[in-house]
Amino acid sequence: MGRSVVRPLSVEALAQHLGARFIGNGALSIRGVANLESAGDGDLTFFADAKHRAVAAATKTSVLIVRDADVEINNCTRIVHAAPHAAFAAALAALFPASPVLPGTSLQAVVHGSAQVSFARVDAFVHVGENSRVGSGTHLHPGVSVGAGVVIGRDCIIYPGAQIYSGVQMGDRCIVHSGAVIGSDGFGFQPSSRGWQKVPQVGAVIVGDDVEIGANTTIDRGAIEDTVIGNGVKIDNLVQIAHNCRIGDHTAIAGCAGVAGSTTIGARCMIGGAAMIVGHLTICDDVVISGGTLVSSPITAPGRYTGVFPSTEHKMWTKIAAGLRRSGK
Repeated sequence: MGRSVVRPLSVEALAQHLGARFIGNGALSIRGVANLESAGDGDLTFFADAKHRAVAAATKTSVLIVRDADVEINNCTRIVHAAPHAAFAAALAALFPASPVLPGTSLQAVVHGSAQVSFARVDAFVHVGENSRVGSGTHLHPGVSVGAGVVIGRDCIIYPGAQIYSGVQMGDRCIVHSGAVIGSDGFGFQPSSRGWQKVPQVGAVIVGDDVEIGANTTIDRGAIEDTVIGNGVKIDNLVQIAHNCRIGDHTAIAGCAGVAGSTTIGARCMIGGAAMIVGHLTICDDVVISGGTLVSSPITAPGRYTGVFPSTEHKMWTKIAAGLRRSGK
C-alpha cells in the first residue's frame, strides 16, 4: 500500500511501551496497522466506539487495543488500555518512527545513493531521497524535494518548489505545479490530558496516470489507509484534499475547493471552485457540484447539485434571512 516503513514490535514490547497489559500471544510480531474493516494477519487496530461493536467482533486483525470492559469482544490477541484511541496513536509513533534529519549538503542536486533516477532530467537544487525511483523522461525542476521511498513514473513534470513526501506513488505523465505538497500529514490529533496528541499519519498518497495537480494544492497522506487520486484526475490551484480521501478517475476539481477527510468522490465528477465537501461521505459517479456549494450529506444519484444563495444587497439579504428563520418555526 505504499505506507511508511514499519518497525516490527512484539505485542509484549508494545504493551510495555504503552503501559498496558495484554491477553494472548505476547510474542506475536506486529507488522502493520489497519482499520477494523480491513485489518488482517500481523495488523494492529483498535476499538473505542460502541457503534463499531459488530465490526470489532468480526475483525480479522491479529492484535486489537480495547478497554477492559471490551476484552471479550474478539478472541484475537488484545492489548488492554483505558484509552484505546490514544494508545493506538502512541503505538503508531512507536511502529513508524520519524526519519532522522540528515545534515545539510551543497546547493546542488542531491540524489541519494539508493535512489534510482532512470534517464530523467534532474536540475540543480533538487533532492531525491533514499530508495526512491524516478522514471524515464521525467523532469524534476529546481527546488523539487522528493522524499524517501517515492515512486514517480515516466514522462512526468514536477515544477519548481513542489514537495513530494515519503512513500508517495505517482503514475506516468503526471504534472505537479509549483508549491504543491503531496503526502503531508493529515489533520490528526487526539485530545489528551496534556492537550492535543498528534496521531502519526502512516498511510501514503497513491496518484494514478495522467493526473495534473495545481499550484499550492495540498494532498494529505492517509492516516492508516491511503489517500488515492485516480487516473486522469485534474486538480486546480489551492485545493485541499484531506487524509484518506479517494478521488475517482477523470474527476476535475476547481480552485479553492476543500475535501475533508475520508470522503470518496466518484468518477467523472466536476467540483466547482470553492466548493466545500465535509468528511466521511460518498459522492457517486457523474456528479456536478456548483461553485461555492457546501456538501454535507452523501450524494447517491448523478446530476447537478447547488447549495448557495447568490449575493444580493445587504438589506434584502437580511429580509430573506428573517423569512427563512420564520419558516423554520
